[in-house]
Amino acid sequence: MSTDTSPAVSASLSPSPHTSPAASLTAVFLRLKLSLLRNGLRQSSGRTAAYVASIVVTLLFAALQLLGLIVLRGTAHAPAVVVTITAVIALGWTVMPLFFPSGDETLDPTRLVMLPLRPRRVVTSLLAASLIGIGPLFTLTLAVGSVIAVAHGVAAVAAGVVAVPLVVLVCVALARAVAAGNIRLLTSRRGRDLALLSGLIIAVGAQFVNLGAQKLAAPDGLRVLEPAADVLRWVPPAAAVDAVRAAGDGSYVQALAQLLLNVAALVLLLLWWQRSLAQLMTSPDGSTLQAATHEEKKESRSAGLARLLPTGRTGTVMLRTLQYAWRDPKARASWASSLGIGLLLPVVTAVQGNGSVYTACWASGLLGMQMYNQFGQDTSAFWMVAQTISSPRDAYLELRGRAMALGAVALPYVTLVVLGTAAVMGKWSAFPETLGLSFGLLGALLATGALASALFPYSIPQDSGYKNVAPGQAGLAWISILGGMVVGALLTAPLIGSLIWLHMAGAHAWLWLVLPVGAAYGLGLAALGLRLAAPRTAARLPEILTAVSKG
Repeated sequence: MSTDTSPAVSASLSPSPHTSPAASLTAVFLRLKLSLLRNGLRQSSGRTAAYVASIVVTLLFAALQLLGLIVLRGTAHAPAVVVTITAVIALGWTVMPLFFPSGDETLDPTRLVMLPLRPRRVVTSLLAASLIGIGPLFTLTLAVGSVIAVAHGVAAVAAGVVAVPLVVLVCVALARAVAAGNIRLLTSRRGRDLALLSGLIIAVGAQFVNLGAQKLAAPDGLRVLEPAADVLRWVPPAAAVDAVRAAGDGSYVQALAQLLLNVAALVLLLLWWQRSLAQLMTSPDGSTLQAATHEEKKESRSAGLARLLPTGRTGTVMLRTLQYAWRDPKARASWASSLGIGLLLPVVTAVQGNGSVYTACWASGLLGMQMYNQFGQDTSAFWMVAQTISSPRDAYLELRGRAMALGAVALPYVTLVVLGTAAVMGKWSAFPETLGLSFGLLGALLATGALASALFPYSIPQDSGYKNVAPGQAGLAWISILGGMVVGALLTAPLIGSLIWLHMAGAHAWLWLVLPVGAAYGLGLAALGLRLAAPRTAARLPEILTAVSKG
């Protein structure tokens, strides 16, 4: 809710002589929530269409989920299913405010700090207003379906009447408490960095959901949920759903204990939320305090890293590259995606049981792609670097420092991924050849990435978290990335051919040679690529500056 509505809110805060102050404030917040929804939909027809479409999709999915839970009624594994689903929904309520803090502006309690309100009244009113929305409606449908699936008897129905509102209230209070407790982080630069990484987290989560769905689709696959449900049935709010099952089975003491556990969790969440609000309303923003000390700490960390790097321009460039990868939001998201997906793909294929140890090469392939468009990653700040490049030698040192920074991360990371994949699949004999192939691929991509950075640079917009190419430069990006990947694959072909020949010839005793040969081959390719890219970088410096400064 916008702070420029504060006069209207303040005028509405004086209680009516016929209503209690808490009821009056709750009514104000309910009207404000409805007004925010209404005014937001009035901003554009596209936003209205998107909101209506989301409501339709959510209601359709909720209806299908309700129908599925009703069909599940009476089956042996129904209690385990509803307990697990409720716990997963609660987990979603927990993490969504961290990844999408701007999705609901009422999640930001700092907008209320200037209003003459007490935290306890604000918590009650915000909790009531938070029950308006698509998320609470979906959760309510899930809670009702879960109760229907496991309720047998009058006692179970009575427990269900209590459990349904408890599930919804605990989920909503959990999301609000997490948002209020981390609002300083969520509204800071690091919070925006976290939001950029949400795509990676969702991708990783989707893979685990896919694996879980495959296991559940097997005959009697629901049995795998029983061990998890035995633990989750005592974790709120899933405990409230299991209390319905316990009441139906005649375990009234257990049902009462589980319901009381949910009540206690709700009270604790409200107290945490209230304490966070009180702290926000009475204490200054810590981001502006001790700024000098914070800068000194950052300089100290940078100095410590610099001591581990080579001296001269190479070490300076490596330090700058690693700092960009850590501090720049887009660079950090790109690196995190490469590291996360490079590890995820071999793990998923290993768990599925139908993969190959060579899928570990994805780790070197995805990290090697970070070498592409090196100068575009600097955006308009590249002009400062360009002032220090006056010869092919300067360009070579610049490119070599960037490649060495990437290699300092890639070499141990690739080694660990290949080692882990071989261990999970039990194919230790394939470790040397896979690691050698990975090193060769990494060197090929470093070489082609350096050349592509010099020949096909493009700008990366900084005004959008979802655009990685400036308008009009999509063709350059495609040529740079896809062309470099094709050439990199061709450069790796001799190493792949040698590996295949050794296998077909039955020379398994000599497969270990692929490791030193692949490492030397990759190093040679990287050195050759840097040598070829350096004079082209120096000669095309004005064109590179123009290209990376667009958008």
